Amino acid sequence: MPEKQSALDVMPVLLVATTRKPVGNPPRPPYFSSDRGRGLSFAEVRLSPPDRSLLGKVSSVITGDWTIGAVPKFETGSGAATAFSQAALGRDVLIYVHGYRESFESAAISAARLSDGIRFGGVSGLFTWPSAAATLDYNYDRESALWSRDAFEDLLKALAASPSGGRINIVAHSMGTLLTLETLRLLRAEAGEAAMARIGAVVLAAPDIDFDLFSNGVARLGPDVSKITVISSTNDRALELSAALAGGVRAGAADRAKLEALGVRVADASDYGGGLINHDLFLSNPDVQGVVKRAIARGAGV
Repeated sequence: MPEKQSALDVMPVLLVATTRKPVGNPPRPPYFSSDRGRGLSFAEVRLSPPDRSLLGKVSSVITGDWTIGAVPKFETGSGAATAFSQAALGRDVLIYVHGYRESFESAAISAARLSDGIRFGGVSGLFTWPSAAATLDYNYDRESALWSRDAFEDLLKALAASPSGGRINIVAHSMGTLLTLETLRLLRAEAGEAAMARIGAVVLAAPDIDFDLFSNGVARLGPDVSKITVISSTNDRALELSAALAGGVRAGAADRAKLEALGVRVADASDYGGGLINHDLFLSNPDVQGVVKRAIARGAGV
């Protein structure tokens, strides 16, 4: 049976909402920096897909895969969230929220790899916040993620308010899960069940959140906690480093039974790692990608 085609195969476009400072107006490479911008910006990013031939698959090990081709549309300010929502054209959306130590370019490529890897048929999106993209700037990244909560909430509100809009699926990684959980808590408190009803799946991959903070945040989501799937791993070296830097057991490395007691679904990826880090398996491991696909299917009622 031929492999299902992803929407990126047909139209390699990534919709971006970001709190990073633009590099120029309109943005020029590298498009968005690690500095904090003045509110939310929207950009339409044209992607160059990888060469899917045998030669291309071999060379991609050296040259990489997806690349940023151009940024033909850009808007910043109060209309950015609405611009993103309108560009989604009423289709289901998959929003990737990256983690610690990511540049704009690396986050955009990861978003493309995620959407293409699970053969997502809707609109591919990215919410990118001003990470310093440096190992020693953990605290700056954490503060930047939390600083971006209101902007992410504005984006989700705009998508949820669209009468013709589809489901909003979110896959968050590492420190991006802290931003996502905090934003969903705000969304439920301020926009209510009508907005939360538009949220399909929420996948938290390797959540870099103190377990007690995670537990409290999940409790505030009420019945919507059933939408959350946690991809955990007890041998995630990056989360071990985070625990050493921030203190406390990270939710992504917590005992499965403790996580399930909170009402979330758990997929333990401990046995799937092929490297020393085991922190971004959802981007490359077919079994872990299957977890993401099934979560989105459940969110769609399939």
